[in-house]
Amino acid sequence: MKVLITGGAGFVGSHLAKLYREEKGVEVTVLDNLKRRGSEINLPEFKRRGIHFVHGDIRSATDLADLTGSYDLLVEASAEPSVHAGLTSSPNYLLQTNLQGTLNCLEFARSRVNALIFLSTSRVYSLQPLKEIQLEEAATRLEISAKQKWPGVSAAGLNENFPTHLPRSLYGASKLASELVIQEYVDSFKMKAVINRCGVIAGPGQFGKVDQGVFTLWIANHYFNKPLRYTGFGGTGKQVRDLLHPRDLFALLQKQVAQIESWSGEIFNIGGGRKVSTSLLEWTKEAERVTGHSVKIPGDPATAHVDVPLYVTDSRQAFDKFGWKPEVTRETIADEIGAWLKSNEPSLRELFS
Repeated sequence: MKVLITGGAGFVGSHLAKLYREEKGVEVTVLDNLKRRGSEINLPEFKRRGIHFVHGDIRSATDLADLTGSYDLLVEASAEPSVHAGLTSSPNYLLQTNLQGTLNCLEFARSRVNALIFLSTSRVYSLQPLKEIQLEEAATRLEISAKQKWPGVSAAGLNENFPTHLPRSLYGASKLASELVIQEYVDSFKMKAVINRCGVIAGPGQFGKVDQGVFTLWIANHYFNKPLRYTGFGGTGKQVRDLLHPRDLFALLQKQVAQIESWSGEIFNIGGGRKVSTSLLEWTKEAERVTGHSVKIPGDPATAHVDVPLYVTDSRQAFDKFGWKPEVTRETIADEIGAWLKSNEPSLRELFS
């Protein structure tokens, strides 16, 4: 099998590339523009593992056209992934990457790819309904209340019926627009495609920032004794997200590929769920455990417009269809991030400074 991964030198794409390369008979090609900080660190590892790297950009149809041969599977993992992107400067790069880039990938896939997996985001869900999820405050986190105003939310989290029709963010809008175009290509050109709306993906190898990759950043700042801040929602750190390890995502992709003939542009919510969820306050304890360090974390009650107090994924539709569920615990995710920081401390200290 020949696999092409766009955005393949990023955190998620590089993990998938290495996992696919471990499979017997799988050839892996990675295309990436190396814009994301730290992504170049993966290149020597790609070479060692026999992963073919192409320096290219999905914003350029020519870069895709210059690839040689055809592929059994395209995993579209490229993105400008920050929910804050385009809010204080031009959204041009965001929209060109997340929307025009997807269009270029679809045109490439029409003639040279058998099947497409699109990695979308939970950020396609509308901000107002997300902020209006009824919550209860527990000792260390926020919890979902039994009675809810909006459809698609339960104690298990948010499912695919949660609203997307109201504003969400420029980032979320660009990914939702891509989803819609993919479904039109499936219908018009009989393409094989599946869409995975991923929650927070976390693990070693992520060069986290406050606006994207905060769970890795949280442990890194503990490791390197750098300051942190609980931002928004009263500054208590009780906001909640569920976490998904790249190995669990790969396990899903394997199960999906086994059912390619059934694909017709379906959408699946993919995440760790309630079992692999955490508040920032709880994650601080994990960071202290794996690093042995404690840092002062003051609270800032001011909440950004695009921030939400809770997102937990209800992945039952993926479980029913593919028999998939996440296996990697939040403790294991924290352990692996800590071990990665320790093993690569000299180079990572500069990147996280």
